[in-house]
Amino acid sequence: MMEKVLHILKSAPDDTIMKIFETMSQESNVSVVELDPDHTDWHALLDNIFEHDSVICWW
Repeated sequence: MMEKVLHILKSAPDDTIMKIFETMSQESNVSVVELDPDHTDWHALLDNIFEHDSVICWW
């Protein structure tokens, strides 16, 4: 079973970050959430955090 990794982004990813996501997705199940203070469902985000094995936050 592949590890589930959640990436939480405060801003849009650049090319380097996208390359990291691509590389990591070869070894794990990667999910990405971009935060938007006006439109983020914070309860769903919290559920999503607990559904994943690892969480990485990008600022």
